[in-house]
Amino acid sequence: MDSLTIHFFILMEGKAISELFINEQIRDKEVRVVGEGGEQLGIMSSRDAQKLADEAGLDLVKIAPTAKPPVCKIVDYGKFKYEQTRKEKEARKKQKVIEIKEIRLSPNIDTNDLNTKINAARKFLSKGDKVKITLRFRGREMAHMNSSKHILDEFAETLADIAVVEKAPKVEGRSMTMFLTEKR
Repeated sequence: MDSLTIHFFILMEGKAISELFINEQIRDKEVRVVGEGGEQLGIMSSRDAQKLADEAGLDLVKIAPTAKPPVCKIVDYGKFKYEQTRKEKEARKKQKVIEIKEIRLSPNIDTNDLNTKINAARKFLSKGDKVKITLRFRGREMAHMNSSKHILDEFAETLADIAVVEKAPKVEGRSMTMFLTEKR
């Protein structure tokens, strides 16, 4: 790499934009140029675009290299880089990560144990998490799967004031699962 190469790292959805071409690094014949105020200046050769940027005392930055023709913008590079990183940081701050909490039950669960599990689910739902309720069957319990569905129905009915069933009870192998989310 030559001494003119400037690396610009931004994490976008796990991918890094490693190089942003500026000024003399732009080697395309024709580029679409956007002025510093956001106005379209049209399609021109990269030399003409570079002259416009030099006259304004700013940099020519290739912002959309995959477009046909590539899009370049006349901006102050340092300021542009700062704005991009600030936008990324702001976007990360506003993200809400929804976790899925799992609550495991058995077909012969006692009423008090079930109430304890319901209270735990209520706490998870109030925090904004999704809850996966898993009813696990072992051994001879497998023969009575259908008669145990009422446990999940009762669980959902008890939490009906704050939760809604996202996915109805479904048998998957040795277990029956149901998803609950917070009511909006």
